Amino acid sequence: MRIGLLTDGGYPYATGESRLWCDRLVRGLTQHEFDLYALSRSAEQEAQGWVQLPIQVSRVRTAPLWMTDEDILGGHVPKGLLARLVTGGGGRSYGRRERRLFTAHFTALATSICTSDATAEGGDGGSTADAADAQFTDGLYGLAELAREHGGLPAALRSETAVRVLEAVCRARGTGRTVHAATVPDILTLAAELDRVLRPLSLDWYDEESLGAVDLCHAASGGAAALPGLLAKRFFGVPLLVTEHGVQLRAHYLAATGTALGAPVRALLAGFHGRLATEVYRQAALITPGNTHARRWQERCGADRAKLRTVYPGMDAARFAALGESNDEGGPDTLVWVGRIDPSKDLIALLHAFARVRKAEPDARLRIIGAPAPGAEGATYLAHCRALAAQLFPDEAADAHAVGENPVSFEDIGGAEVSDLAEAYAAGGIVVLSSVVEGFPISLVEAMFCGRATVSTDVGAVVEVIGGTGLVVPPRNPRALADACITLLRDPERRARLGAAARARALELFTVEQNLAAFRDIYLELISRSPVRREADGAPRPFASPPEAQVLGSWTVPAHTPSWATEGACAGALGTADRDG
Repeated sequence: MRIGLLTDGGYPYATGESRLWCDRLVRGLTQHEFDLYALSRSAEQEAQGWVQLPIQVSRVRTAPLWMTDEDILGGHVPKGLLARLVTGGGGRSYGRRERRLFTAHFTALATSICTSDATAEGGDGGSTADAADAQFTDGLYGLAELAREHGGLPAALRSETAVRVLEAVCRARGTGRTVHAATVPDILTLAAELDRVLRPLSLDWYDEESLGAVDLCHAASGGAAALPGLLAKRFFGVPLLVTEHGVQLRAHYLAATGTALGAPVRALLAGFHGRLATEVYRQAALITPGNTHARRWQERCGADRAKLRTVYPGMDAARFAALGESNDEGGPDTLVWVGRIDPSKDLIALLHAFARVRKAEPDARLRIIGAPAPGAEGATYLAHCRALAAQLFPDEAADAHAVGENPVSFEDIGGAEVSDLAEAYAAGGIVVLSSVVEGFPISLVEAMFCGRATVSTDVGAVVEVIGGTGLVVPPRNPRALADACITLLRDPERRARLGAAARARALELFTVEQNLAAFRDIYLELISRSPVRREADGAPRPFASPPEAQVLGSWTVPAHTPSWATEGACAGALGTADRDG
């Protein structure tokens, strides 16, 4: 089969989300061909290039969605890059008929995102929500068809017509108080944001040689990555599979709280992403959440339970095999934290908890291993954590970098003390996770592969991953975190039992092999359920790689072979098959 793999801000770029998972998927399913359709999120991501791609990847199409209006209109984008963004140059002006169609479709979409389901929870909440969803899909697909036929949308989405439509629907009767209060700057900001999130509609990917040629679209996330899959299904009937390890709608809600956008803009963008999630889940043939936490979010957004199938992300257990099989406890009095240092990991609570641990167990140590998150916020947070550690342990922090002399140390992977990730987990007998926000806890699974006992906060998919093989406490509760750590520090036999059980669970559920096996079956299932796609002359369209191509030797019939020989061989084969069963 030919799989159209759709990504947003990840594979095949060297940095980004779901990069390793996508790479393992493509390399593991060698019997299929993959066409990559990737959206990039920044100029820096583009500049860092791609990972080395395996031979299964037959085509790569990319499009940048990070450009500003000034980049596009001012000609600051290389011509080749802009050509990937839109057909027709992106700056083409519509005629009267096209402007009328644009106004109708954009009005429908804008009206739908101004309609709040919460305002209709009385008698007709369901019908109002259904009507708004219908308006959204009419507007979305109408704009997509307009872009496909007349050369893209960017000029129209940045036009005065678009701004006037947004202003009218925000001022209309029945809109919520927050939306009704939108100012002109809010409306201009909203128009720019909608221009960005709707740019996938203007890509030149929707023809018989691109997404029309794949057998199945697999979106590696919801949101923008799934938009091309929606259009491939709309225009060509290609089935859509959606995988979400972290729900994009939830990620949007979390990210919006930290922006400078006004309340009306945040409300309207939340409405857009909510309607988009509903449509993606409705059109998907199957949805594979990476954990039950994501699955609950998808159900809340309207996903049909019959379409949901949890598939845990596969991780490489081999790199931790030696440590997991050695039964080496590392530092039995040492707590280890491993990860990216940022506020969501709540190292402040961990340091306060360790102060209580230190009073109960004077020989205990805490090693915080990892680098700060990129940007000023990560560096500032790390500095704050270092200052708090010096304040909590003033008599022991003369040398903040010396390992073995101070109760708390901050270390990087790749240094003299911690050469690689396995060494990080080998540094202690207990691994701690103190997060207040977490999706699928990768560091927790890695600790389980290493046979380590764990103490974690109850966030995201932690309880689902641990499954009774570690201690779980409420988040933002240093006392509970400290008590759990003290319990395991004082009970080495329990540590060993929990570590062994955790390793067995991780090897059963979270390996690359189980992930590949699941998607191998899912691809075949979806194709078997899909209608036969036909060529223009009515003949069935073959798969990109026929099953016979996997047979060793020559499986095609030479042109000079007599017809009777072919028929006889087929009859003999059928006869043998009948006799055997």
